[in-house]
Amino acid sequence: MHDMKNSDDSSRSINAWCMYDWAISGFQTTVVGAILPIFFRQIACHSLPENHMATAMWGGISAIAMAAVAILSLIFGPVSDYGNVKKRFLGLFAGLGILFTSSIAMTGPGNWLWVALLFVLASISAAGSEIFYNALLPHITLPNRMDQISARGYAMGYLGGGLLLAVNILMVNMLPQTEIAPGKAVPLTGMQLSFISVAIWWGLFSIPLFQHVSEPRGATQGWPGRKAVSVSIRRLRHTFHDIRQYRSAFLLLLAFWFYSDGIGTVIKMATAYGDEIGIGMNDLIGAFLLVQFIGIPCTLFFGRLSKKIGAKYSILIGLSIYACISIGGFFMQTAIHFWILAGCVGLVQGGTQALSRSLYARLIPKEKSAEFFGFFAISGKFAGIAGPALFALTSHLFKNSRYGILCLLVFFLVGGGLLMRVPEHDDK
Repeated sequence: MHDMKNSDDSSRSINAWCMYDWAISGFQTTVVGAILPIFFRQIACHSLPENHMATAMWGGISAIAMAAVAILSLIFGPVSDYGNVKKRFLGLFAGLGILFTSSIAMTGPGNWLWVALLFVLASISAAGSEIFYNALLPHITLPNRMDQISARGYAMGYLGGGLLLAVNILMVNMLPQTEIAPGKAVPLTGMQLSFISVAIWWGLFSIPLFQHVSEPRGATQGWPGRKAVSVSIRRLRHTFHDIRQYRSAFLLLLAFWFYSDGIGTVIKMATAYGDEIGIGMNDLIGAFLLVQFIGIPCTLFFGRLSKKIGAKYSILIGLSIYACISIGGFFMQTAIHFWILAGCVGLVQGGTQALSRSLYARLIPKEKSAEFFGFFAISGKFAGIAGPALFALTSHLFKNSRYGILCLLVFFLVGGGLLMRVPEHDDK
């Protein structure tokens, strides 16, 4: 039962909570998706002898970051229920993320190892803050409004991340370039300042949450200390045993592991891959910005489509488009091709993820929704490891990242095949 004592259903606390999505999305757009992959390839790895090596390395680094994030989620997910620590840990991880992100601005040509280390640490910090940020949601609103408030935060993230990226695009283009090798000039200063802007944006727009969202009482008082890992493992084992009793939900979870990995890899690797095949920086970042803004109306459209044909078949349409994106990426040659493929990603990215969540919600028992969704969230983190790792391995073996993009087709085909066997309602 919802604890009304721990609920603060005021507009101020809800808006303040949503603003953290706005704050942290700058990290996702500028650092993870658009500018840092180019910075890593063109500047940090500029002395590497083979062009494809930097792209493969970025895939490997992304896989390491996701593995670390997944392990962190295992430990700190259950820990968030202990004591009055949610805002304290959110602030700690946000502060570390801001520090590591701003530190990337101090790196330069040839510093690929430092860039990789700082990116992994920043990614871990961002994910850690999101664990405790998400744990605040049940305490700021009533159960029948959680979907609405969660969607508002998601939309705020799209908008905030897109706006900051637009500002950073202008900065990268307007500031003078730096020559890092004979005949090779890059917008080093603009890129470095864009990382600082992410840190400032993240810190500035986090303030409302700490001012206006109350610290809720933990469901379990006290602190698990050294028992945190054993508590986490015990809970996960119990949830895994329970979810296997619901065949449809378990099958959807398996499907989600595959196609979510493919989707995540497209997001992480698209810019680095485009840069490798010679597409200009403005086109790469501009196309990524297009995805942010086209995603809002297209996600809403998928919601309406699901009312006509069902969530499962709507997701399958999205996965079919993703499969075509993988094939199209293999043959991509020009900036126009990249813009078209980016537009296709924008059409289906938000819709497939949103409908996967809602379909899963219909297949699990209501009385265990929090427990099962915790497992769903952790599985999503682990799902981000194999795709970048396979991309990196394939690119290295074939000496060409085109085959890394093509190999993602496997994730969409296997995930779609498993999804075909999932009924729209639980058949337990």
